[in-house]
Amino acid sequence: MRMESSVLVYDVGGSHASAAVCSLDSYKLGPVISAPHSIDITSDAFVNLLHSVGGQAMSGFNQILGASMAFPGPFDYSAGISQMTHKIPFLFGVNLRQALAERFEWDPVQVFFLNDATAYLLGELGSGSARGMNRAIVITLGTGIGSAFSVDGQVIMEGRGVPPRGEIWNLPYEDGIVEDVLSTGAIQKAYALRTGQKRKIIDIAGAVENDPTAAQVFREFGHHLGRSLRQTLTLFSPDVVVFGGGISRAADLFLPAAEYELRDLNLSLRVSALQDSAPLVGAGLAWPKRTSILQKRG
Repeated sequence: MRMESSVLVYDVGGSHASAAVCSLDSYKLGPVISAPHSIDITSDAFVNLLHSVGGQAMSGFNQILGASMAFPGPFDYSAGISQMTHKIPFLFGVNLRQALAERFEWDPVQVFFLNDATAYLLGELGSGSARGMNRAIVITLGTGIGSAFSVDGQVIMEGRGVPPRGEIWNLPYEDGIVEDVLSTGAIQKAYALRTGQKRKIIDIAGAVENDPTAAQVFREFGHHLGRSLRQTLTLFSPDVVVFGGGISRAADLFLPAAEYELRDLNLSLRVSALQDSAPLVGAGLAWPKRTSILQKRG
């Protein structure tokens, strides 16, 4: 058994849940346990899944102080209640704090939630692609788009150039909102409109070398990314924008187009150094300052 104080950390996305134990001394992670989930499971089944991966991750550890959970929004992080109707609709209105506390036989105050992009940024600030940067933004690209802003190493939710709660997913863009064009669904839809084929995004990315339509779809994604960043982030004047999430693994297919759209700005676009570990490490880093993080989100 390992005796140092630790926290159970989670990264919950639109298609998966991952958990690990994070040391509060070194912020190193134990083995990461992941499991997929589908959009049509019940809330009880989902809570059972979270309990299962967490229990497996805690095997061999003690002195677990609680759980720090990186979750996408919209979400009431102080209450532990999901407000999502699109990415994880079966959790809408569910009190996850209470449900998980009951499964783990903990006090509800031992279960802490923070925005997944905030966790991602904390991880990258601590030991990743945003380390040492004065003004940084992280953008997570997956089933939806997450975002978080920092100044001098501190995550901020308001200020010059910072959208409400640091969220850009629902900001106006062209005839809709940013998330309409910057998500896995947007790439799949654009490809299907041109080919009549519904394919997984990993298959579209894998076909780029021999499929001009696949290459075009990713280039267009990059142009939309660059234009939306210019439109929404110029006032903040970041030194770096770090991209994470599943789509970021195909950055070579879209980042050049985004850089072209932002070519006149003194701005560095980088891919996450920590990738899947970033939100887990960030959730661990957030645990000691969880009260101040919740106060900032309001």
